[in-house]
Formats: sequence, C-alpha cells, structure tokens
Amino acid sequence: MSTIVPASITTPGIEAALAAAVRAPSPHNTQPWRFRVHAGRIDVLLDPERVLRVCDPDAREALLACGAAILNIRLSIAEAGRTPIVDLLPDREQPLLLATIRPGRPRSPGPEDIRLAAAIPRRHTNRRPFLDRRVPLHLRHALRRAAIAEGARLVLLDHPGQLDAFAALLRRSDQLQTQDPAFRAELAAWTRDGAAVDGVPRTAGGPRALDGGVLALRDYGGRDSVAERRFERDPLVAVLQAPGDTRLARLRAGQALQRVLLTATAHGLSASFLAQPVEVPAGRAVLKAMLGDREHPQAVLRLGYGFPATGTPRRPAHAVTEALPQR
Repeated sequence: MSTIVPASITTPGIEAALAAAVRAPSPHNTQPWRFRVHAGRIDVLLDPERVLRVCDPDAREALLACGAAILNIRLSIAEAGRTPIVDLLPDREQPLLLATIRPGRPRSPGPEDIRLAAAIPRRHTNRRPFLDRRVPLHLRHALRRAAIAEGARLVLLDHPGQLDAFAALLRRSDQLQTQDPAFRAELAAWTRDGAAVDGVPRTAGGPRALDGGVLALRDYGGRDSVAERRFERDPLVAVLQAPGDTRLARLRAGQALQRVLLTATAHGLSASFLAQPVEVPAGRAVLKAMLGDREHPQAVLRLGYGFPATGTPRRPAHAVTEALPQR
C-alpha cells in the first residue's frame, strides 16, 4: 500500500479529513478501514482482515465503525468550507467499497459542523467510573436529536425497570462471552502491552466495579482491573436503534453513533460501550424485544460525566491510505 495523499492532490481538506477518519471508534480498536484517494475523492473500504471473527462474525460492528469514520470525513470537509457529497455502497462489484466521499461546492460551515469537528480529536472511550451527576434533560434531548439527524433513534433506558432488565441481560451476555475460549483468545489478541497503534492498551481498561456495580464492564486485564472503584449508582444507558439491519442501514447507524458520541463530547460528557448484549445473538434478540421489537439495536452506550481517561492509539492515516495515480 502506498503512502498517503501525494502533494499533487490539492483538494482542500482531504488530508485533514483522513486524519479525522482514523479517529473513529471501533470494536477492540481494530480500526477495520482502508482509504483510497483519487482526484480529490476519498473511498472508504472495509478491511476484512480486521473484522473480529468471534464477536463480530457478520461485520456488523465493523460497518458501524466505518460509518463513524464516514461521518468524521463529512464533518471535516464541512468544517473546511465545502459540501460533502457521499455515495454509500456505490458499486455492487466491489463489496468492500463502502462509500465514496468528495468535497462539493463551497459553503460556510455551520456552528454544529464546527463544534462536532472540534470534538473529533477529543472523543475517546472512558471505561472509568463517572460522577453521580445526572445528565440534564436538555442534553438528553440533544443526544436524541443527534441520532435522529442520521436516521436512527437513541433510546434512553430511564423508565422504571428498564435499567435493571438491561443490567441482567448485560451480565448474562458478558458471562457467555467470558466463558467462551475463542472469545477470550480474540480479546487477548487485541489487548496490548506497551507501544501499539491498534488494539486496546491494558492501561485504557477501567477498574472493577465495587460490589459488582450495576453494569458489567468488559475486563481488559489491565493493572487497574484488579482494583475496585465505586461506579455511578444511576448510570445513563442509551441504545442506538436503526430501522433496518442491512449493510446500508449499519453504515448509516455508524454515522448516527458517531454523531451521538461527538455531541456528548462537545457537551462535556464521557461515553463507553456496553457491547456484550449486541454481540451475543440471543442477547441482541432479547434487547430488541425489550424495546418493542420494531427496530434493530446496533450499539449500547453508557453516558455521563467522567474524569479524564486514557484514550486508545490509532494507526496514522498514511498507513491505511492508498493514493491512486491520476489518469
């Protein structure tokens, strides 16, 4: 694979857009994307070698991650003063080609474009305890609107009994995964010691919840995981739902997920993923039924006010980008 964007490509914002793209979240920080640049256009491709075979066999979470990268590209182009033009799944003959994106006509960036683009480098998963501080109603509405803007729905589990039912489902799903030797081996393979540009550093894992806590967080086996800390007593849990479960629906849901996460970051909130129920097929079916059995749960988030936490590294954009020659 060649190096990133040669000097001959001068379309405004391309290099910045690629740098933003690689900041997207992904399961186990696998970064399952590749990019091609040609004549000022960015192609987003799925990297099948980085799809988790055990917990993501149908690449659903990988597609969400690539969708998140697509939104970052859109926001970066918009912030640079151009209209992003996006074509999802543009070629049936190229199943790994997920999107083509190019800067369109000049336009003034809106306040939301600027605010969310600024949040891209600051957003990271926070697996540590949050404060016992309630997320105010206006921020809850903002998070819901962020999902709606991308054609998805964010359901906050704030009705009586919903959180308890979800917590029980989370514990069961977590137990099923941790009892699976193949899952444990896959998790270990993506857990890193020392310097690395992908995977989850052990230092990024959080402590165990004192007295078990309300929610079962994934254990990455780091030094802090043997310690116990008191987590928030009334966590805010949100389920991102999509109207469909096709590849196209998942790419759109990934964009909605990232808009929610960036909105949270812009408003001073932290977030972590509670992926176990949507990675276990039986758990995902139960969660779907819990929420009315109409839409498809794609991701579950824990949201709140957190202390600063260690982020996860990324491969540089030039390591995952191929610049095609001009014709």
